[in-house]
Amino acid sequence: MTRRHNPELNYSSPPKYNSLWLDGLKTVGLSLFFAFGFRTLVAEPRYVASGSMLPTLEVNDRLMIDKLSYHWSNPERGDIIVFSPTAELQRQNLNDTFIKRVIGLPGEKVEIKSGKVYINDQLLEENYLAEELQEQWGPVTIPSNSYLVMGDNRDNSYDGRYWGFVPRENIIGRAVVRFWSPDRHLGKVDPKPLYPSFQNSLPQD
Repeated sequence: MTRRHNPELNYSSPPKYNSLWLDGLKTVGLSLFFAFGFRTLVAEPRYVASGSMLPTLEVNDRLMIDKLSYHWSNPERGDIIVFSPTAELQRQNLNDTFIKRVIGLPGEKVEIKSGKVYINDQLLEENYLAEELQEQWGPVTIPSNSYLVMGDNRDNSYDGRYWGFVPRENIIGRAVVRFWSPDRHLGKVDPKPLYPSFQNSLPQD
């Protein structure tokens, strides 16, 4: 008796371990894709490497940087921003990112008299400074699409008073949340509003 050939007998399903490896690779690939995309486009963690922002930020504080909101809005006075080094800083071989506070906006005149900041001749009351200073600086007018930044620890901060202004395209994002610190309150890095009595006198570009 002749045995008929059954085509189904020639079908062999792939081993289960191949399927598991494939699923695992897909999962890892998707995880890396979303993690990289989130870090690149939306937010990323940063740590504070210097004391230039004391007492607001301490060395080794961990912050979450919002990289998304500046795609639709401009930096505001008081924002703590992370930015790439300017051309002047690069000429000094300072190539790491910086973290400072936005003090002056595009087109504004800024002057420091007896340690107090004046924006377009209006006093800017700052309750976050490390100490009172008796500094004189300016007046200077901030160029279009640029920002003046300073550290809260004014006497120990290498900032825009020494190397100029931060171009808009250098700004990476805004510090919004402190998510780790050895002995500090976690959460928002600054109370809002910072300058309740200050009136912006010039629109931003």
